[in-house]
Amino acid sequence: MTRHEALEAIAEVLKSSARIAVAAHLNPDGDCIGSALALRLILQAMGKTADVYDRDKVPDNLTMLAGSNEVRQLDAPQGRYDVLVCVDCADLSRVADPSVPTQAQALKALMEACDDFLQIDHHPSNPGYARINAIDGNAAATAVMIHELMELLDVKATPEIAECLYTGVSTDTGNFLQDNTNEDALRVVAALQVTGFNQAAIGRKLFAERRPEQLALITRALNTLRYDESHHVTCMLLTLRDFEETGALSEDADTIVNFGRDIAGVHMAMLARETHEGVKMSLRSIAPYTVSEVAKRYGGGGHAMAAGCTVHGMGVQEAADAVFEDLQMFCRQQEGSA
Repeated sequence: MTRHEALEAIAEVLKSSARIAVAAHLNPDGDCIGSALALRLILQAMGKTADVYDRDKVPDNLTMLAGSNEVRQLDAPQGRYDVLVCVDCADLSRVADPSVPTQAQALKALMEACDDFLQIDHHPSNPGYARINAIDGNAAATAVMIHELMELLDVKATPEIAECLYTGVSTDTGNFLQDNTNEDALRVVAALQVTGFNQAAIGRKLFAERRPEQLALITRALNTLRYDESHHVTCMLLTLRDFEETGALSEDADTIVNFGRDIAGVHMAMLARETHEGVKMSLRSIAPYTVSEVAKRYGGGGHAMAAGCTVHGMGVQEAADAVFEDLQMFCRQQEGSA
């Protein structure tokens, strides 16, 4: 089934449904929240009841999106639903960690409250876990697919929907600087312009505005920056103490890895972040180099040039050293085949 055919099938289910639950993933990013909230607004425009569920709160820099203050906790389904739609979730472990009993139970309760199960996603590693799976690894963002679904549902974009979809497309293309910025993504952004939404204000909030606490965290990360011998791979790390002493939030670290990637001559970059649940690794690269295989080695995944994983059973320095070594090895292998 092609992406368009799958979205057509999903559109038919949604047309005949009255109550829809939309599930977003752990530590939601701009594409995840933008896609989920856009879908909610689209369904509401059709006269449907739609609720968005997420285990984690909406990051502060995304709270300007309509409906962000109404995202519900994953463990509190509001009655029964005709259908559950997962958006931007490469697998079900991204909705809830199966190794954490409370999360697993929360997801089970939500799924049992829904009569049908669909998904819309753009991660190529997605195994297709729903009844209807709209998956396109060539889509720049899940938001691009939500826009196509909106057209199939014959709903006109409002400024509020446009802000959500623009957030999804712009964040997952790195403000249109990454290689996944394709014609499809730009067509969506162009189509959204007719709504008159304030693109400049949204763009500033997403890519330019920083909290003082975040700047303090960036400074700490940059102070740990190190290179491999070739200066083609960089590594930074952050400890729990860094967050405590700066007052920074978890989402304040989300784009810090890009500082290491964007240095001239660098091919791959990583940020190791200590959390109470393990050491979270953010991996980035520039074309033609890829980092997803390193993430998979540690049970993670993502996109070819933007991936992540969580390392358990190691301290932050030990974990950073291990992944940094693997990243260097993969970089040398890809340099040798270039």
